[in-house]
Amino acid sequence: MTSYSNFQSQNAKNTSDRYDIYNPSFNSSVEAKGLAEVDNFTKNLNKYSDFVSWARFNPDLFWDLITPETGGIRLDLDQRIFLRSIARFISTYGVFPRGYGKTLLEIMGMYHAAIFFPDIEISMTAQTRENAAKLVDEKHRELTKFYPLLKNEITKYSSSKDSVEVLFTSGGRIDVLANNQSTKGARRKRLNVEEAAQLNAALFDDVLEPVVNVPRRTIGRQALVNPEELNGSINFFTTSWYRGTDEFERNIQMVDDMANLKGKIVIGSDWQLACEFGRGETKAQLLDKKAKLSPTFFALNYESKWVGAADNALVDINKVMKLRVLPKPDIKPEKGYEYLISMDVARSSSDSNNQSSIAILKYKKGKRGQVINIKLANIYNLPNGLNFNAQTVELKRIAKIFNPKIVVVDCNGIGSAIKDEALRSTLDPLTGEELGCWDTINTDDEPEENNAPKILYALTAQGINSDIIVSFIDAIESEKLQLLDKKSNQDYDAQDKDNFNTMIMPHIQTDFLLEEVANLKLKMGQNGKYTVEQITRRVNKDRYSAVAMGLWYIKEYEDKIERERKSVDISKLFMFKKPNI
Repeated sequence: MTSYSNFQSQNAKNTSDRYDIYNPSFNSSVEAKGLAEVDNFTKNLNKYSDFVSWARFNPDLFWDLITPETGGIRLDLDQRIFLRSIARFISTYGVFPRGYGKTLLEIMGMYHAAIFFPDIEISMTAQTRENAAKLVDEKHRELTKFYPLLKNEITKYSSSKDSVEVLFTSGGRIDVLANNQSTKGARRKRLNVEEAAQLNAALFDDVLEPVVNVPRRTIGRQALVNPEELNGSINFFTTSWYRGTDEFERNIQMVDDMANLKGKIVIGSDWQLACEFGRGETKAQLLDKKAKLSPTFFALNYESKWVGAADNALVDINKVMKLRVLPKPDIKPEKGYEYLISMDVARSSSDSNNQSSIAILKYKKGKRGQVINIKLANIYNLPNGLNFNAQTVELKRIAKIFNPKIVVVDCNGIGSAIKDEALRSTLDPLTGEELGCWDTINTDDEPEENNAPKILYALTAQGINSDIIVSFIDAIESEKLQLLDKKSNQDYDAQDKDNFNTMIMPHIQTDFLLEEVANLKLKMGQNGKYTVEQITRRVNKDRYSAVAMGLWYIKEYEDKIERERKSVDISKLFMFKKPNI
């Protein structure tokens, strides 16, 4: 109780020195009625009012006040700043690493507001309602465990797979919404946006911003709107993402608004701050991750750096994110589609980031033969260090599953070794199954077997590299390409290895594809041809290359509009009159 005792000593003033916006003279109802005629609550009304004002402005001290002597959470300095930012600013943007504990603090801020603002309605939003519900449910259980007194403030708690509702004695309510069109038309008093980096400006303006248009009114007889309350507050919390996205631009704008005292604040840290306070993984563990993981992945998830090319980017990363609409990968061919497999062959066997990638593209044609859409149905990254024979076995295993019309292989340099292996008969070393022998459709190389199916296109990018780049850009700009959506940590159990490898890993490989694309700059040579340049060489471009080559082949050889055949009366082409017979 030390915090409130300090508060009382600092605020022991004569009521004549006070000012209240609703009662400027501060005439006490207690004095008007006489002390003998009023109950204890009315006698101490001024003290309750002071306490509420103090607790609203100092959320961390309120949590200190209800912390049990044993157990509970002892808040660190950075956590106090986090909680005070939520309570004191109309909008807070927080960028924090994995393992920081931002979601728990976010929920603490929401519960604090629900306790001290009667009838307030607050929602947490995430990519899906399921994600948001799981986050709130997990953190609710932690909070009620660490702060047992919190249970006295909650009258009802209910949760399901895609919903959570928390009702408070104050009349406050907390629930969940999704960062998509299903939220349109909802009304709340405040919003906390989780996974904010995945937002796009159009969705926010159309769906989320209008949610908080109606302010909270006080529950007294006059039902006033308090001009000093943070009505319409929207807070954003996320790990970092790519430069040039809408949320990157929002960060920049909010930094300017913070400097211009517009009631907004931007806060954040990398992994070192929580580590210094002894929270999460140790410094040795995180440095070990840094040595093993892709530098871009580590920068996004642990260093809170917005990465990628802001200027001269290969494509607008916002548009790439918009294309992530496929809910699950293909593990077998889907009827009505034609399949193409494209493989980029690694140039090194020592660099852990330099691995062969295989893209599974499926496409559908219209009545006139034009390609309507292309879906990146799956993407594989082969284990580092496989020899060419083992890589060919993996390629033919995948081809046996999807039965593609064409297999495009990068045959520049050492990639020609995959072609040579593909022209031989291949046995699966694990099952003994015959994987077949292929023939090429564009070279004079002879396969080991006669009548081998002609499905291998040996691509040599010399002279067509610029066309491959243009094909990739065109697929993004025209929105013809569709990608697997992003999965959050709440969407899967990493311990379920079978499901993780088949259903979740393709989504993660798509994350890495975006990482590679964001690391590329577009350059034009003196001959007018395009090339791409990596911002950092530590991030390779194998997944990008595999996808780009497949898109080029589809555009070059499959996306052809057939001309309608019509019967023509040849006599109409001449100037003489057709004789009567």
